[in-house]
This record gives sequence, structure tokens and C-alpha cells, in this order.
Amino acid sequence: MSLFIEEEGNIKLDFDTEEIAALVIDAALELADCPYEAEINLLLTENAQIHEMNLEQRGIDRPTDVLSFPMIEYEEPGDFSVIDEESAEAFNPESGELMLGDIVISKEKVLSQAEEYGHLPKREYAFLIAHSMLHLFGYDHMVDEERVVMEAKQKEIMEKVGIFR
Repeated sequence: MSLFIEEEGNIKLDFDTEEIAALVIDAALELADCPYEAEINLLLTENAQIHEMNLEQRGIDRPTDVLSFPMIEYEEPGDFSVIDEESAEAFNPESGELMLGDIVISKEKVLSQAEEYGHLPKREYAFLIAHSMLHLFGYDHMVDEERVVMEAKQKEIMEKVGIFR
């Protein structure tokens, strides 16, 4: 698995963001039974920048905690059989890894939501990565049935990495 992290802004999180991200991403890939080595891009930013992206990409005029930009369109969430191994678009030509997509996280939201929900920022950060990885696998939470499935998978990932509320 390749994880490419970029960080912008002055806010710093007081834990090893790369270590936690890799731990959660590995657990998510294992849970999804991903048959390929994968590549994920992670941008840690601040509210102003994620607000701009949220408006541009989703038409929502406010900052959000996390944005997910999957590279693959799944017929069914987590069904990697739709990926044609001969298809150059899905794989990095240099590494051969499956390019799952991009995750963008607001560090300000990590801190404020951790305080709001009464847990550590590390837990909030890990949760947002778990949540976003499921989006990169094609899961969504727009209707109750999908939300229930996604919440169960998020819980399973968090338990697998041993990060609890």
C-alpha cells in the first residue's frame, strides 16, 4: 500500500498522522478484501480550503470534516470484480497499484468534532479515514439501509485497529 500525505496550513495534530492513517487504511483494505496493492492520497487541510473544495465539488457552501474522491465506479460497494486488470486507468503505471482515490480532511474539524463528541482527536481522525475509505470502496450513507451497512463497517475497522470512543 502506498499512502501519499500532503499537509497544508498551520494547525498541527499532536499524534503521528501518517502512522494512524496507514493503520486504518490497512484495516479497511483487509476488511474489504481488496485483491490489489492500493494507492491512496491524503490531504490534511483547514476549514477555509475544505470549504472551497466542498463548494466547488458538491455545491455545499460550508466547511466539512472529510471529502472523498473515489477513482473507481463500483456496481456494488466493495465489489472489486468491476476492475479490469487490463485497464490502465485504474492502476498506477509506475507502481502497478490500484489507485483508490483521494481523501481530504479538515484538521480544524478533527479537533472541534473530537471535543464535541468527547473523544480524542486521534480517534476522530481515524474515524474520518475509515469513513472515507468506505466511500473509496463505493459505500454511501444517503439512505438508511446504506447508512446502517456503512456504520457497521466503520465500527469493524475501528475495532480492528483498537481505537474506541
